[in-house]
Amino acid sequence: MKKILIDINVIMDVAVKREGYKSGQKVIDYCSKEKIEGHVCSHEITTLSYLLQKAYNRQQANEFIKKIIDLFSILPATGKVLREALDSEISDYEDAVIEVTGLKNDIEFIITRNIADFKKSRIDSLSPEEFLTRLEFKKQ
Repeated sequence: MKKILIDINVIMDVAVKREGYKSGQKVIDYCSKEKIEGHVCSHEITTLSYLLQKAYNRQQANEFIKKIIDLFSILPATGKVLREALDSEISDYEDAVIEVTGLKNDIEFIITRNIADFKKSRIDSLSPEEFLTRLEFKKQ
């Protein structure tokens, strides 16, 4: 089973139905059907809550957060991960934390809308569309 780590921008696409959200929703649907092992980093949950409360009221934001916590395996950003991320080739620290967390947890792909931010990642990063294309190709 594929192990993926989903970046917060994909989750936000789905949460607020931004352009292109349907492909992110399809990736999440695969995770909910346990066809893909989906993960998110623990620090993404707090940021997600903050961003959702700007788009929705607190109760709606909390309900969405609960769904995410129930659906995905939450990977901890430990002190060791945070320290190692400081030395990452990835310049954006938050993205570096995602990469290092993924490395520590044998993640195969990072699913993100910001492919350019993960150019130096040691884990392949794919857009939701690219990931779905690979899945569909593999089924054939």
